[in-house]
Amino acid sequence: MSKTIRSLSALTAVVLLAGAASFAQSSGEAIYKAKCQSCHGAEGTPNPGIAKAMGVKPASDPSVKSMSEAQMIADTTNGKGKMTAFKGKISDAEIKASVDYFRTLAK
Repeated sequence: MSKTIRSLSALTAVVLLAGAASFAQSSGEAIYKAKCQSCHGAEGTPNPGIAKAMGVKPASDPSVKSMSEAQMIADTTNGKGKMTAFKGKISDAEIKASVDYFRTLAK
């Protein structure tokens, strides 16, 4: 009986850790989809109307690709142009995670 309990406990721990790891890996994507996708597009390419009205450039634009991670984090935190500031709305870790995800969209 004791061996069964230990086996089930170990299995439970493995499942919980795997779930936590998969959540951590997708948190940037989830935040991006919830907070950024409506303007920046699902794949980092805004729709033409938003791009023109808001001045949003695609993730693949050379001027966006040349921005440092620190600059993107600062712009997301404090806002830039017509983009709202996210300071106080989401955590610094969530801002960094969403920026990291956005940078993966630059193809």
